[in-house]
Amino acid sequence: MANHKSALKRIRSNETKRLRNRYQHKTARNAIRKLQNTTEKAEAQSMLLSVISKVDKLAKKNIIHGNKANRLKSKLTKHVASL
Repeated sequence: MANHKSALKRIRSNETKRLRNRYQHKTARNAIRKLQNTTEKAEAQSMLLSVISKVDKLAKKNIIHGNKANRLKSKLTKHVASL
């Protein structure tokens, strides 16, 4: 257990950040899954912009690696183009 006041605060803030990151990551994964299962091109194109935005935000906040974000965006763009 932490002995210092600042260490106790760090534990609290780390837990808050962990839960926020987990929520954002899960939301993005669900959006990606939903986009991959979409068969209509018009709907997929409109969803693509929001999904790319979510993935970019995850990469910017270091929740996922930048290269992984680029791979995801490329894969999703190819999927939408093939519809």
